[in-house]
Amino acid sequence: MNDRAPMLETTGLGRAFGKKWALRGLSLRVPEGELYGFLGQNGAGKTTTLRLLAGLLRPSEGTLRIAGLEHGTDGAALRQLLGFVPDTPPLYDYLTGRQYVALVASLWHVDRRQRDERCERLFATLDLSEVADELCRGYSHGMRKKVHLAAVLTTAPRVLLLDEPTTGLDPISTRRLKDLLLAEAAAGTTILLSTHVLEVAEQICHRVGILARGSLCAEGPVAELRQQHGARSLEDVFLSTAGGGD
Repeated sequence: MNDRAPMLETTGLGRAFGKKWALRGLSLRVPEGELYGFLGQNGAGKTTTLRLLAGLLRPSEGTLRIAGLEHGTDGAALRQLLGFVPDTPPLYDYLTGRQYVALVASLWHVDRRQRDERCERLFATLDLSEVADELCRGYSHGMRKKVHLAAVLTTAPRVLLLDEPTTGLDPISTRRLKDLLLAEAAAGTTILLSTHVLEVAEQICHRVGILARGSLCAEGPVAELRQQHGARSLEDVFLSTAGGGD
């Protein structure tokens, strides 16, 4: 898969906050339809990476291209290709879940019929149909995350960015989410996610990148990483590469 032209490519990407580098020297090539996982301890640079890719932060160094469009030059066109689900989704408390999805879809100029069809399908897949007309203020953290994911997927992004997508989800919802992400990737969506749950990365990601102290210290398919490091599991690989602390 990685021999194909990249949907997303970074070269020497970095971000500093004051004198401290949160991320430095990140070079990635992620082709269309790949499901790529970022792993790392707290403070390793995972969320910073996703926020850079989403255009919410400006790079301090390096370049970023998505579908050939360059961050900072083609910003408006680039944002139309992206969907970002943060760890704490920014829902509007006094809208219902269905109204929130409709709002996001309207901002992306999604045809109303397509919006309604996608919304109903996604709400059913994510087990949200029974709460679709309740106010977002009453949703749990996991429900808020699922509603925002449904809203983002209704816009049919070519690149989907997910920060800790399984946080707050019960086992059934986690399984449904994994199946949904695999289906989206199979349909051509490029997906990058960060996670602390190594089992999720091992089960669904085509490749993973392990970040430590703002740098990429290992990358590849899980089976290859296990072989390279003489490890029995992804957990063993992670501990040998990034387990030394921040």
